[in-house]
Amino acid sequence: MRSSDKFRYKIQTATVTEKLIAINVLVFILFFLFRTIAFLFNLPSDFLVEWFVFPKEPGEFLFKPWSIITYSFLHSGLWHIIGNMLILYFSGIYFLNYFSPKRLLNYYFLGVLIGALVYMLSYNLFPAFQGTGRSYLMGASAGVMAVLIGIASHIPNMRVRLFLLGSVKFWWIAAFLVVIDIIQIPMGNAGGHLAHLGGAALGYLYTNQLRKGNDIGKWFENIMDFFSSLFKPREKKARMRTVHRSDKTSSRPARPTRSRTRSSAMNKNDKQKKVDAILDKISKSGYDSLSKAEKDFLFQAGKED
Repeated sequence: MRSSDKFRYKIQTATVTEKLIAINVLVFILFFLFRTIAFLFNLPSDFLVEWFVFPKEPGEFLFKPWSIITYSFLHSGLWHIIGNMLILYFSGIYFLNYFSPKRLLNYYFLGVLIGALVYMLSYNLFPAFQGTGRSYLMGASAGVMAVLIGIASHIPNMRVRLFLLGSVKFWWIAAFLVVIDIIQIPMGNAGGHLAHLGGAALGYLYTNQLRKGNDIGKWFENIMDFFSSLFKPREKKARMRTVHRSDKTSSRPARPTRSRTRSSAMNKNDKQKKVDAILDKISKSGYDSLSKAEKDFLFQAGKED
């Protein structure tokens, strides 16, 4: 397999969690490379970042509405992104065992949205923040907390191994992180901790509503499906061809041709059934549960389509 094929294979078989982590890491590297170049040439570097971080002022937000999403892909430092990505990877493994990849994106991005709104409302409503200068929000923590609290609310009593602590219940981990955010509000980075709590609240509410049969993120999923459909290549219509039939050809019976067509259709149906079965297995047990043969078959089917 060529290196380009291997790269395509890795992209196609990566989970949605791994793709989110890859995007976050790539953006982090690009922005810090830009900062390094700006430093070496004694150029201002903050002007680019300010266009993508989320502001506390509603008026400033109106001039850059995209920042309510883009802020989540920016991180202030190495430990900031490492902490967020480790929690996202950990919670994403369990999340995808019970929910679909699209639902994980719902939790993640709705957590990002709610976290930003909680941050803005807090800085404009609470007296403690009156007189605060310019302040901006960055980091994926709100979306990460939404995924973590969402799956912890779904399987609160599942025991997981956590380094030196041994086996602990899932809700203990979630509760610990929420408490840490609450007690750190007066100590610094209050806006960031409030945004985390906003994402956590979204994750808890989303899971509770799903138990009642209400998918509160379906509207967001429909929006994502609409935009993704704009970039999908349209199927080309088969060109009409003129076929000249000779007497020899017309004298032959058409039965073998029909049988070949029928067998081809049966092969396609069998292949589609196998693909559907593999996708069902991924939705229930995650991609890592597939065997190597199943992964190779899924990759080959994707290339043929």
